[in-house]
Amino acid sequence: MSATELPTEDTREMLRDSLRGFLGQHWRADTMKHGPRLEEIAAIWDKLMGQGVASLGSDPDMGGLREILVVMTELGRAACPAQMWSAALANLALAGSQAEVSVDLLKRAHAGSARIAFSFGAFDPDRGAGAIQITNGKASGLLRFVEAAGSCTHLLVPVAPSALALVAMEAPGVGVEPTRAMGAWGFYQVRLNAAPIDIIEVEALAVHDLLRKGKLALMARAHGAAQHAFELAVDYAKERRQFGQPIGKFQAIQHKLANCFILLEGVCLIIDHAAELHDRDDRHWQYFADCAASFSGEALRRISLETQHTFGAIGYAEEHEAPLHFKRVHLDTIALGGAAYARLGMASFLLDDGGAELPQYDLGPAGNELREQVRQWLEENWSGERKAAFDARPFAEREFDAEFARDIGKTGWIGLGWPTEFGGQGRSPLEQIAFIETMERGEAPRIGAAIQANALMMFGTAEQQQKYLPEILRGEAMHGMGYSEPQAGSDLAALRTSAERDGDQWVINGQKIWTTTWWGKYMFLAARTDKDVKPPHAGISMFIVPMNTPGISIHPATTMYDGSFANIFYDDVRIPLDNLVGEVNGGWKVLTGALAFERGLVGGGIVLKVAHAFEQLRGHIMATEGDRPALANDPIVRDKMAVLASEIEVGRQLMMHCAELAADGITPPEYGAISKVFSSELMERFGEAALDILGTRAALSEQMPGAIDNGRFEQNLRHSLMWVISIGTNEIQRSLIAQRALGLSR
Repeated sequence: MSATELPTEDTREMLRDSLRGFLGQHWRADTMKHGPRLEEIAAIWDKLMGQGVASLGSDPDMGGLREILVVMTELGRAACPAQMWSAALANLALAGSQAEVSVDLLKRAHAGSARIAFSFGAFDPDRGAGAIQITNGKASGLLRFVEAAGSCTHLLVPVAPSALALVAMEAPGVGVEPTRAMGAWGFYQVRLNAAPIDIIEVEALAVHDLLRKGKLALMARAHGAAQHAFELAVDYAKERRQFGQPIGKFQAIQHKLANCFILLEGVCLIIDHAAELHDRDDRHWQYFADCAASFSGEALRRISLETQHTFGAIGYAEEHEAPLHFKRVHLDTIALGGAAYARLGMASFLLDDGGAELPQYDLGPAGNELREQVRQWLEENWSGERKAAFDARPFAEREFDAEFARDIGKTGWIGLGWPTEFGGQGRSPLEQIAFIETMERGEAPRIGAAIQANALMMFGTAEQQQKYLPEILRGEAMHGMGYSEPQAGSDLAALRTSAERDGDQWVINGQKIWTTTWWGKYMFLAARTDKDVKPPHAGISMFIVPMNTPGISIHPATTMYDGSFANIFYDDVRIPLDNLVGEVNGGWKVLTGALAFERGLVGGGIVLKVAHAFEQLRGHIMATEGDRPALANDPIVRDKMAVLASEIEVGRQLMMHCAELAADGITPPEYGAISKVFSSELMERFGEAALDILGTRAALSEQMPGAIDNGRFEQNLRHSLMWVISIGTNEIQRSLIAQRALGLSR
């Protein structure tokens, strides 16, 4: 099936809505609380077949893995144990078989006269799953953790890489016993004692790939369960009152639930991405399926725990729905070897037989073409002796290179995403990602003043746009941001720097701290123009201040990461009236608009930095040193690398999601915040892991003898703290997510 023939998102949305309404009408979440209910399970499956789900996976025209995952997610939300997982695996396993027995089995299964239970048997990575032996056409052995076997007519078990055994559940020698696990019913033990079987040969079976599809389906069901429990917890936080107010007003609850929301978004995106690649027959789908299982397995369990913590004692009672979802999440995420087994597959992909780079994303024809154009430009203009000389400088002198900025200014790429009426190229968000990614891989210095340019395009006068934008576009002018003050960091509404009108000038007095681009030509400055107005943020205005203006005193300081920022004092600094950006007292709109734009970009920029550093780390651990084996052979290192890789892919998925939202309009601030929080904290985790893996030599700083990559890894760790703190600390971002995305009160 071609990409254009695949089911659309609208189709999946209709399927999702239909199933949610159907299950809400026909299934009670607490049905299984007091024991296995075979009649109810059989009945709901019969009804679900009427919804057309039984044949998913057997014919691409009927829907692929993505549609299967939609069904599994909705079953998880509803706490419904209908045998969709087994039915889907049977469809996927037998779809290519022309054997009469398999054709007949699927025909009856889709018609409702056969219900199939599935077990991976000896192919299950879980040692406790059991196995069967075949002698003279009969099977003996014990299979554990078999879903819905009590209500099924047949059992299907892979017994060889290209063969399955089919067992009729009513045949002699078949025993079925319900099993309680995590305090819940739904599993069965199936004991075979010389039970008659049919062997179905399926040349294209690929059991290990089928296992990955099975894990994705379980993760989707666990995601549905965790998502619904989370939604119940959010609703509870809005209603439950303690100390005279809803608990959702407490920052501890807001941040707890914001963390869960971030993880849920990541799980949803990475699972769907893996399934989409599968349905498009992309060669990297197995890697992303392992990523999804690795990340989701631990993330969903963390969400379940935090959900229970939010409910407190009320959620600990079995009368509540939350325990059902807690149990479902844990059972599904540990199945089939859990996250640890998925990481084995990832480590093999990344580190064995020379290893493979992190997969390159398809950014569309224009994005892919631009990526190659930028790569070639960097090869011609930022390589060899020129780049070597730049890299030899101390880090503090490597944040910016004026000559490089002017050179790249000639390409027009500084205005890549600007509208054409401002001299830009009007490129799509995906093309902008292609540019950022390639610049990061080429280790090029920073360029442009994207935030300030965006503010000028949104709020500046025609004269301001004509004066300042061409300078930025040509790479000739950098703009700093004068926001933070001693008593106004994340709380920018508390700023005290003042701007008073005096004839045809503004007179600015005050202090700004932690200003990074203090050496730029201009400062994009927030100042108070009305000290009495309520609320305080209503009295702020924005100005462009040339940094050579009399009255400016700059006191540079060295940052923890060997960069620099400055304390800047403004003493009777006079600027023209037309240096005001936006309206008088309208600066909050300009300021927050600029920050929202930055947050929408910054998460993607950070995760691309981590992805590039990951490739450098991967090269080091694969290298041998003397007679010592490569670190890539160490199972602990392999596991750490797989964890990092899965988190990088989730970060990249959040980046891509922000790009999709931006292509449809403006990225909501809460989604930019999600990307920024996840990616910046990933940068910290990466820095810590790199030191753990490489050891003390990785802690040697730049220009020290023996330093690995001139101190790259330890410097990255120190630098990561800046990303977590700047542009509004991650705690502020979590409050924004809780209030804007979840509707929790301030």
